[in-house]
Amino acid sequence: MARERREVTDEFKQKIVELHLSGQSQSQLAKEYDLTLSALNGWVRKYKHSGSFKAPENRLIALEKELKQLRMENDILKQAALIMAQK
Repeated sequence: MARERREVTDEFKQKIVELHLSGQSQSQLAKEYDLTLSALNGWVRKYKHSGSFKAPENRLIALEKELKQLRMENDILKQAALIMAQK
């Protein structure tokens, strides 16, 4: 019988991965939290690789958005500095 797919938060995933990294076995964690070993392996791999559980595409989009925001703020601060220097 197939398991019902459920949504879990990144905080939950991080807690489980940290428990594993602190010494608990994956099979023990999978049994205790009713997880599949493949899901747990994926979380551990993603966390070790990038420190995040977000898909790489989503992370890239978020970083590009943040970069755009920071550039805009930087331009505003440059303009403010020019105005203040004239006074």
